[in-house]
Amino acid sequence: MGMILGKITVETPKYESIQSRADYEIRKYPAAVIAQVTYDPTQFKGNKDGGFMLLANYIGALGNPQNAKPEKIAMTAPVITKSAEQIAMTAPVVTKTGGDGEKSMVVTMQFILPAKYNIAEEAPKPLDERVVIREEGERKYGVVKFSGNASDEVVKEKVENLSKCLERDGYKIIGEFELARYNPPWTLPPFKTNEVMIPVE
Repeated sequence: MGMILGKITVETPKYESIQSRADYEIRKYPAAVIAQVTYDPTQFKGNKDGGFMLLANYIGALGNPQNAKPEKIAMTAPVITKSAEQIAMTAPVVTKTGGDGEKSMVVTMQFILPAKYNIAEEAPKPLDERVVIREEGERKYGVVKFSGNASDEVVKEKVENLSKCLERDGYKIIGEFELARYNPPWTLPPFKTNEVMIPVE
């Protein structure tokens, strides 16, 4: 019942709150080990969250862990997604309107592994080569928290507003936004915890 009502019962990353304002927060996160998968959603019938099953299988959330040990790894929150546009090259290159290639979306989904894994080598090796284990160094983000469903429209608006606030206050944005979702899909929308995170210098 707790999960339906948004109770977060899994490990979440520790962070230091550097500054808290009315409309956002600046956080510093320590280094972490992450499992990630990068894919074109068309590989999963257009589902932008298609990579979730690959990561869930790696940690053993749905049965036997798909890693070399095999070792069950505790689920953590949030699940992080980043999107980037990929422009497909077309041949021949024709300089006229419409000849600039088709745009497709590439999504990277990440699970932050439990803090007991300090370096990538300590994490079990994935059996599926699409799952990559890597280390992420200390990083700083501007963060805005919101509830409800994290639809593309809502996220776009949150990103635009947060970007304006960060620029207004003199922060230098150094990368693309990340979407952090803390709850399973069956959590009732008003009880969902989501965050838009923009890396800053």
